Amino acid sequence: MRRRFMAAAAAAASAAALLAGCGSGAGGGAGGPYRVLMTAGLSAQGTLAGNAATSVLAVKAGVAAVNEAGGVAGREVELTVVDDEGNPTTALTNIRKAIASDRPDVVINAGPSPVTAATLPVLGQHEILSFNIAPTADSADPKKNPLNFDLTGNPEDYIRGFVPYLREKGYRSAGIVHGGTASGVTFAEQMEPALEKAGITVAGNEEYDPAALDMTPQLQALKSRNPDVLIMDGYGAPVGHVLKGVEKLGWDVPIVGNNSVSATGLVSTPPPGGVLGTAQTENLVMQVYTSTVRDPDDTAVNDVVAAMAGLGKIESTLIMATNYDALPLIAAAAADAGRSDDPKALAEALEKPEVQRAAKVVIIGGYHFRPDSHGPNLTAEDFDFVAPAPVENGQFT
Repeated sequence: MRRRFMAAAAAAASAAALLAGCGSGAGGGAGGPYRVLMTAGLSAQGTLAGNAATSVLAVKAGVAAVNEAGGVAGREVELTVVDDEGNPTTALTNIRKAIASDRPDVVINAGPSPVTAATLPVLGQHEILSFNIAPTADSADPKKNPLNFDLTGNPEDYIRGFVPYLREKGYRSAGIVHGGTASGVTFAEQMEPALEKAGITVAGNEEYDPAALDMTPQLQALKSRNPDVLIMDGYGAPVGHVLKGVEKLGWDVPIVGNNSVSATGLVSTPPPGGVLGTAQTENLVMQVYTSTVRDPDDTAVNDVVAAMAGLGKIESTLIMATNYDALPLIAAAAADAGRSDDPKALAEALEKPEVQRAAKVVIIGGYHFRPDSHGPNLTAEDFDFVAPAPVENGQFT
């Protein structure tokens, strides 16, 4: 597995050492502390709260590791976490208050994408560096958001991982079922030409209403065309409805779910709370980041997981932990730029392949920011495909 080892292993850092780097005291480097503001929906409803909590643990672990390695250009990192309730208006209000009282050097969010959409214009106006794990249609466009960097893949990235897997399995035709969400529609729209280009016939492309309780009509239409594999997009309750519909039809077809499916807790939870171990998951495999699969030999990931678990319960899979990587990316950019107080210089540094290679990132093996794209531009090597399994400390076991 391609993974850079991390010298400043966060597992050995105690909670006390972590909090020293995240407190409200003065920073240790010239110019004061390097201020990181994180906005997260810690009191949001449902899975958003667990996702936010996992993302916050990841950032705290990243802060500890970077501070242990000397900070950002010699400045100790100071982390402030604010609860935005998963509400874009609250997030925007909190950011405006922070800018007015104690301007942050960087803002990191824990999603969802409406928070990104609401806050990026203000962050751009005030020329503040930002990282997010909830991309929007233009969040990775340097022309519109030159100081923002996405730490989570977009549909194009996920498809880049999908196609080699489908070809390896020898599938010659595929049906697509997807939610009517913005991300689901984009995933399906981009998947179809990618499959055709790879020589895989698209037998059908069916959209369902995420609020619906029965996806049988869409599945019946796809079954009638007899594809070799069913490609599935969905998140939360709709995942259960699609799997139930496949079972109801008696359709014995391989199912390949995208990252949204793997991030849905019911597939890793046995009944009555989930469907793990039932007939509904027998034919299912799901796309994941390689770091979300437990590998006893992956020291770098295991150290970060141990550090996070030492700070609190990891409630979601490590797909929500890519914000950890923001801190080593910032540190590497500051080292290249020779300063930490110029967000434009840091953004230019982050576009350099040598800076990306130098950054001790862990949750994703490597980022590939470019002058024309501030998305991670992931490769097939960044993904794996796994059957549903229990999740422990954010990883499929």
